Amino acid sequence: MTIPDTHTDVLPERPKRADARRNEEKLIAAAREAFAEGGTAASLEDIARRAHVGIGTLYRHFPTRQALLEAVYIDEVEAICRSAEDFAGLEPWDALVGWLHRFVSFAATKRALFDELLPYIGPDAEVFKSCSVAIRATGDGLLQRAQEAGVVRSDVNFMDVARLVGGIAVLRSAEPAEIERILDLALDGLRYRQ
Repeated sequence: MTIPDTHTDVLPERPKRADARRNEEKLIAAAREAFAEGGTAASLEDIARRAHVGIGTLYRHFPTRQALLEAVYIDEVEAICRSAEDFAGLEPWDALVGWLHRFVSFAATKRALFDELLPYIGPDAEVFKSCSVAIRATGDGLLQRAQEAGVVRSDVNFMDVARLVGGIAVLRSAEPAEIERILDLALDGLRYRQ
């Protein structure tokens, strides 16, 4: 999935050296880890330290906190979309349910990043629109496959399912095992019944 940049540079981006690309990947991974542990308010210095790079390297790749948040957000969306391939060999119901279980943890992280980015770029930002299109396309494919196999009700669409799963993902008082159980109960309602 290619999600367009939100900046309006006219010149194409120059190819990055291998070490620069590795540093950028390390910074995104370190930011994801820091945000998961302590929320999106994690310090940029801590993120650079976790990535084993200097703060100057972080700022060369991500000149603002917003740029880093966007990069992590996009990386998370790309990862959840790619992860559908992990379920391609399963039966349609199992593929859909497996991916939606993975989607639950993604949805909680995505919500925190979305909330942090919102004041910077607003709800109608191109990055949000592009990410939404990518997630919807992935979820639609899995859902339609299950519907065509006759194992999922035909009167639901992926946005129904995404809202259901997203609501379950942000249950504050539930432990992870409880969230998984609640998700299974909710998904059972998607099954086709004669």
